[in-house]
Amino acid sequence: MSMELVKSDAGANVTPFEERRPRALYRPATDIFETDDAVVLELELPGVARDSVDVSLENRVLTIRGQTPRRKREGWQQIYAEYGEGDYERVFSLSEEIDRDKIQASFRNGVLRLELPKVDTAKTRRINVKAA
Repeated sequence: MSMELVKSDAGANVTPFEERRPRALYRPATDIFETDDAVVLELELPGVARDSVDVSLENRVLTIRGQTPRRKREGWQQIYAEYGEGDYERVFSLSEEIDRDKIQASFRNGVLRLELPKVDTAKTRRINVKAA
């Protein structure tokens, strides 16, 4: 069975595809790692430029947003779409053991990396056991 594409004027009186469908809001895939000193988050933000990434912290709520540009091709009419267009947002509640003043972020190849250092009292420490 084959699929045939036939040009049609059936949608001639309809607004262009990108304007009638609202932009999606995606939840980026996230990996979370923990060391003795920090919690590290890595979020996938494909199609997002570094300048379009926004990381904010209000009280203990960490919010990450990324905006993708609208794909607009002059002279092209989209007849089928599988690639979803939209922006990204993810929200995390931070525990008391995170040092909010020392959070660092870096962005490379569509991956946002956040390092959330632990406060000194939350870090794991070894206790020496002496013979009695």
